[in-house]
Amino acid sequence: MKEATSMVVVGADVHKRTHTFVVVDAVGKKLGHKTVKADGVGHDQAIRWVQTEFAEQIAADLAAGGEGVRWGIEDCRHLSARLEIDLLDAGQAVVRVPAKLMAEQRRTARTRGKSDPIDALAVARAVLREPDLPVAAHDEASRELKMLVDRRDDLVKERTAAMNRFRWHLHRIDPTVDPKPKSLKQAKTRRELAEFLADKTGIDARMAREVLADIDRVTPVINDLEREVTALAAVQAPALLELPGCAGLTAAKIVGEIAGIDRFAHEAKFAMHAGVAPIPVWSGRTEGRVRMCKAGNRQLNAALHRIAITQIQRHGPGRTYYEKRLAAGDSTTEALRCLKRRLARVVYQTLKTTTSTPTAGLLPAAA
Repeated sequence: MKEATSMVVVGADVHKRTHTFVVVDAVGKKLGHKTVKADGVGHDQAIRWVQTEFAEQIAADLAAGGEGVRWGIEDCRHLSARLEIDLLDAGQAVVRVPAKLMAEQRRTARTRGKSDPIDALAVARAVLREPDLPVAAHDEASRELKMLVDRRDDLVKERTAAMNRFRWHLHRIDPTVDPKPKSLKQAKTRRELAEFLADKTGIDARMAREVLADIDRVTPVINDLEREVTALAAVQAPALLELPGCAGLTAAKIVGEIAGIDRFAHEAKFAMHAGVAPIPVWSGRTEGRVRMCKAGNRQLNAALHRIAITQIQRHGPGRTYYEKRLAAGDSTTEALRCLKRRLARVVYQTLKTTTSTPTAGLLPAAA
């Protein structure tokens, strides 16, 4: 972000029913605040308020080559999604502020206590302190892919919980009948168990039959979503599928969570966003020691982790690099960290050279 003395930054503290906005200048001085309803009308009021009350500062910044105004929103997933959509539809520049950054800013501020204006002020000042935060943007194709992947993940969690409940009911009915958890994904196994439970009486048998019916209902939907997601991934990111260890679901997860690779100026920023950038943790004679960053997008981190684990288990460049790190004296954790960081670079370069994200028609990411 270019430095400009008249720059305006708007920090937003979002809630289910209301949003509070605080405007600061380029040095973090509070210029005003406003609370509106958390709906389209309220969002329009906030935009008009900023453009009217601070028109001179915005015009001066634009004349100096700045952005005029930048909105920072505390990343609250679904609470902030609608606001992001309305702001981007209005042509505003929006960045997401991780809750961790906002908390640190509030802790070090001179203002004590907690309120919506204090939180919004912390968000705005965090935007000033961290000018390289990724821009909130999401093209419709990757947004669709993300929503499908999230839906499948939710159903898989639901089915896993149902499988665990079913196995406990079955154990109380007959401890000798113990199907493997993965076998319950197969229609043949479920039919055999349904036949076994057909003539059983008691509350456990009844619950087992109902839970088994839930598994029967969810499994075909999961399978259909997996086929749909895999097909979309093959269209949107075929180059990722050529990466060893990256199957259709993993590629879809990466595309959906990245929300447009052009948001990241270079691969180091992408690695930080994915939570695989090394963090220095040394003092004195431990110079050079680092550890894995536990911040960032955990879903994207998990996708890179799956690729890394798969590559370690198979012969190829990934395993060769992992073994090289071990031979150099790294622990297994350190070697895995290095491999994930290397994979972040490969994924970034792959998407950067094989995709072109349009700048028009972008929607905010939902994650």
